[in-house]
Amino acid sequence: MELGLATAKQELFYAATARYVAYGGARGGGKSHALRITTIRNAIEFPGIRVLVVRRTYPELHANLIDGILKILPREARRYHAGRYECRLVNGSLIKFGHFNGSENEYQGQEYDLICIDEATQLTEREFRVLGACLRGANDFPKRVYLTANPGGVGHYWFKRLFIDRKYEKREKGDDYYFIQATLDDNPYLVGGDYAKMLDMLPKDLLKAHRYGDWNTLAGRFFEEFSEAEQSVEAFEIPKHWKRFRAIDYGLDMFACLWGAQSESGELTIYREFQRKGLLASEAAKLMLELTEPAEGIGYTIAPPDLWSRQKDTGRSIAEIFALNGATLAKCSNNRTAGWLEVREALRGGLKIFRNCEQLIQNLGMIQRDKLNPADCAKTPHEITHICDALRYLVRYRRTQTTPEYSEDEEQENSYEHFMLG
Repeated sequence: MELGLATAKQELFYAATARYVAYGGARGGGKSHALRITTIRNAIEFPGIRVLVVRRTYPELHANLIDGILKILPREARRYHAGRYECRLVNGSLIKFGHFNGSENEYQGQEYDLICIDEATQLTEREFRVLGACLRGANDFPKRVYLTANPGGVGHYWFKRLFIDRKYEKREKGDDYYFIQATLDDNPYLVGGDYAKMLDMLPKDLLKAHRYGDWNTLAGRFFEEFSEAEQSVEAFEIPKHWKRFRAIDYGLDMFACLWGAQSESGELTIYREFQRKGLLASEAAKLMLELTEPAEGIGYTIAPPDLWSRQKDTGRSIAEIFALNGATLAKCSNNRTAGWLEVREALRGGLKIFRNCEQLIQNLGMIQRDKLNPADCAKTPHEITHICDALRYLVRYRRTQTTPEYSEDEEQENSYEHFMLG
C-alpha cells in the first residue's frame, strides 16, 4: 500500500494529539490528501476503530475522499458497501462516509472514535458541535476530530475564533484545539507549477484567502463594505434629541430586534440588539418593551409585511398580537434587493454599531452571497440571517421614509384594523 511521501506540515498533522486538530489555510496545501492518509493510518493502526468521514455533500465526498481512500487501500484489505457508504477493513475497522444536509437527527446517538471533517468552514458551528457529540465510546482508541479548512464559508468565524484567534468561551479549553497553517508553498508537489500560476491570477481578496491563507480576508462574504474596525464603536450616551426606532424580524426559530438612533445630520447608530429562539409573539412583544427604557422615546417599530398575514389556527396576525401586547408595528417593504442596497449604502455612509451588539457585528461579517443571485445574500444558515434582516428593515424604512404599505386587497378586507395595527 503506497501512502506517498508526506510534507513537513502533513507530518505535524499526523502526529498531533489534541482533541481537535485542524489543517489548512490556503488552497494547494495538501489538505484533502492529509485527511485521506490520516483516516487510513488510524484505521490500520487501531484494529476495530470506528471512523466517520464527513463533507457537506455526497458528490464532494466522493470526489475528494471516498474515491481517493478506496484507491489507496488494496481491495484485499477492505470491502466497500456503496449503499451504506461504508468501508470495512479486514482488521475490523470501519470507515463511515457521511454528509451533513442540516438534519441533526441523522447522527443522533451514533458513536465514533475519530471524526474527519473536510472543508469544515462549510458547516455552521452548531453542525460542527452536533458532529463532535458523536465522538465517544467505551474503549482505548484515541478520541479526536480532524478538520481541514480554507478561509471563507459560513463557518469562517467559529473556525477562526477557535483555531486562529484562540478565543474561547466557557467549557472550551485552549489545549483541545491545534491548528497547522499550510499554504501552496508548503507543498513541493504543486509549488511553482500551473496551479500556483492560476491562484496568482485571482482577485485581490480571493488571492489573500486562497493563495496565502489570510484568515482576515473573508472570501465570498456578502457585505464587503463591512469592517468591524470601522463600523463598531464603544457605547456612548445617545443625545435625547436624536430620533429613535426599533426593527424586528420574527419567527418561532428566532426573534431579532434592533434599536437604532439617527442624529440631526442623518447618521445612523445601532445601539442595542436582542435575539432569542422559541418565543411566542406575545412573549417577544413583552420582552422588547421591557428592554426599552420609557424615556427612550421610540418613534416606531418596523416589521416585515409577512407579520400581517393571519394565522390559520388563531385567525390573528403576528402584528395584531404585538399590538394587543402594547407594541404597534409599522410595515416595511420586504424587497430584498433594494433593501440590501440600502444597507450597503448605510455601511459606506458611516453606519455605526455599538460593540455590545456582538451578534449583528458577527453576522454581518459572516453572511455569504447567494450562489444563484449575487444581489442577494444566502438564506442559510437561517439563524444568522434574522438580525441582518432586522437591520435591512430599519435602514430601508428610515431611508425611504415610507408610510405603512398595504395591498389593495388588505385595505378592502379590513382597512380600519390595518390602520390601527399598521
